[in-house]
Amino acid sequence: MSLTVGDPAPDFTLPGSSGQSIALSAMRGHKIVLYFYPKDDTSGCTLEAQGFNALLAEFEAADARVIGLSPDPVKSHDKFCGKYGLQFPLASDETKETLQAYGVWVEKSMYGRKYMGVERTTLLVDREGRIARIWPKVKVPGHAEEVLGAARDLA
Repeated sequence: MSLTVGDPAPDFTLPGSSGQSIALSAMRGHKIVLYFYPKDDTSGCTLEAQGFNALLAEFEAADARVIGLSPDPVKSHDKFCGKYGLQFPLASDETKETLQAYGVWVEKSMYGRKYMGVERTTLLVDREGRIARIWPKVKVPGHAEEVLGAARDLA
């Protein structure tokens, strides 16, 4: 990832679940948890989404908005949200421009085969739109709780 703590978070406006348009700049004044994940309805991504969803009221109490972002189409996001009762928006970046701007669209390797995909990453963006914290190569267990703690600690 080429972005570092203190950098402005690249703005984006993307289509989102439930027909909404998701613009980072529209949330200025709030803390934003922006988590990038590879694919809807896969085991790790589902656990991660459920983790954030379970703590959503606590994120909101800390004045933090949660946004999930993947290259999946809106139709897939809507199905994923419906299946698991997700109460926060999922942004769709089918062009991968935003994923590239954040440096999370990377070459990956599985069983010796190389391919392009999303590196599971979370950013905490402060009220002024600057990156306050970065979690690269996220391991899902306990991650939502760790991000919540950081969101609470951020002024």
